[in-house]
Amino acid sequence: MNQEQPMKHVQDTVRELNAQEAASHDQSTTPNAHTNAVAHHKEPVGVQGIQSSSLVSRTDQRGEITIGEALEATALTAGHRPVDYSDAAAIQAAEVRATGRTNIVPGGVAAAAQSAATRNARLPNDEDKTKLGEILSDASSKLPSDKPVTRRDAEGVIGAELRNDPNLCTRPGGVAASVAAAARLNQTNASNNNQNKTN
Repeated sequence: MNQEQPMKHVQDTVRELNAQEAASHDQSTTPNAHTNAVAHHKEPVGVQGIQSSSLVSRTDQRGEITIGEALEATALTAGHRPVDYSDAAAIQAAEVRATGRTNIVPGGVAAAAQSAATRNARLPNDEDKTKLGEILSDASSKLPSDKPVTRRDAEGVIGAELRNDPNLCTRPGGVAASVAAAARLNQTNASNNNQNKTN
């Protein structure tokens, strides 16, 4: 596998996000943002459907999903999975984007994920490994600052997960998928809010 493949996958994912955004603009007859988000984000993957609905309920409460909330959604959708190096890299990319810092926060969610991935790599039994849910269940409180997820944030997290996965892929319901779903929901809600203001 060459080094261009991860970038190609990121570009394909970005194209998919663009296509979904264009499709959401075509659904302008949808009564409100919540209905549009639910209609737009029903996907055949069962985990993704759970993920989108948990993110939609958070969107209703505040309007925009933060990076910390997207990480917490991962705890709901993939919390049973042991933390590996691609998860740790994606979590670190998300933390860096949330905080605006270039390094990880000591004792923060990324440091905990990196430590768990290193420990898990040495353990033979999955039962003994630290799970994503243990690391991400209260991610918002572990981040010193947080911000709404953007498309650029999603692209960075997807790229980090891809580069650190031995198969050069992201996982359904994983960190990258949760951040991407949050970015799509935020983008859909922002475009619907803009449409409502012009009407």
